Amino acid sequence: MSSYLTLLKTPGVARVIAAQLTARFPFGMLSLAFLIHIEQIFDSYGAAGLVLGAMSIGQAIAGPLTSRLMGRWGMRPVITATLVVCATSIVTMALVPMPIWALMVIGLVAGLSTPPIQPAVRTIYPKIVNSRQLTPLFSLDASAQEIIWVLGPVIATFVAIQVSPVAGILLAAIFLIGGGIWFLVLPEVGRVRIPRSRRKLGVVLKRPAVMLSTIVGFMLVAACAAVEAGVVAAFGHGSSTSGWVLGIFAAGSLVGGLALGHAPIGPWALAGRMLIVTAGLSLAAAGNLSFWWLAATLLVAGIGIAPAFAVLFGIVSASVKFSDTAEAYGWVGTGQLMGAAMGSAIAGFMIDQSGATAAILVAAGFAGLGTIIPALGRRWHPDLRGRDPSPLPDTAPIQVQVS
Repeated sequence: MSSYLTLLKTPGVARVIAAQLTARFPFGMLSLAFLIHIEQIFDSYGAAGLVLGAMSIGQAIAGPLTSRLMGRWGMRPVITATLVVCATSIVTMALVPMPIWALMVIGLVAGLSTPPIQPAVRTIYPKIVNSRQLTPLFSLDASAQEIIWVLGPVIATFVAIQVSPVAGILLAAIFLIGGGIWFLVLPEVGRVRIPRSRRKLGVVLKRPAVMLSTIVGFMLVAACAAVEAGVVAAFGHGSSTSGWVLGIFAAGSLVGGLALGHAPIGPWALAGRMLIVTAGLSLAAAGNLSFWWLAATLLVAGIGIAPAFAVLFGIVSASVKFSDTAEAYGWVGTGQLMGAAMGSAIAGFMIDQSGATAAILVAAGFAGLGTIIPALGRRWHPDLRGRDPSPLPDTAPIQVQVS
């Protein structure tokens, strides 16, 4: 823990982490709040899964595009524009009665305009710490973001039940606006300039580590989305128990990230961390869906989540040039958001057909694939043991003056 405290004392680190967590906090609330809101209106988890899926698909499409635009127009203009559109769309979905197709359309717009704060902050990190601190910082960030998933579901469930689902959605919008403005005014956001990439959009996916991270991120987040839907269905939208269980799931990730943050990242690192997730979810699906059983098994599953994310961030950082980092993280984010869409949609329909246990089985299946893929593709997994994980330097012509 002392090493993390030392890291937080590095100028700029604590405020960048705090601001970006606040800006991203609503995304720990919105899925559950919209799930409860739409299920209450249409009496269908499948309908809720469609809307959440449309939002996630929009985010997936936007990820690499808005990330790349930051290299052309700058971080602040891109984040400001997307923040305004995204917040407006979310508030409209909460307050204006409309059919499912209209909710899906506006949800798609909200997803397309999601502020690219995560790619921005991943690009800033290598510029505010030295190379030895970068891997621990990625781990600390992956652990700290679990605060979003610990408190987000609990707050969303509490507000949705005690006040209304609409109030939960509006509270998330307030976090989005306030946190977004805080992030925008940080001096580090103004100081770090992303060089304009000379490559075509998507070329960075030819980097094996980027593709591996994108695919495994898809599987990991699909598993988490399916778990979220399954837990809500197991306890019903009128119970706060689901929020506590999901909070325990995220607390396991927080503990795992802090405990494994300094573990060496070798070729088996990603498969090993995903195996922990798979084991916990398989146990959850094998038992009854009681509070204590789910709390215990999802706590185990959670231990592998933040460490897996830290590995994803680390191997991408070490594999691309600085000018390509934002786009690379945008593609990784796209994979994760497509996973959220797929996990929510499949789990929603499986719940309608077979009950909550089916959603947990779906989650275990996604996690299992997320374990097998990096095990088979370990030769494309960078070995970062004793290696600088900072982005590769961009090369540029050198002017030579001849006398």
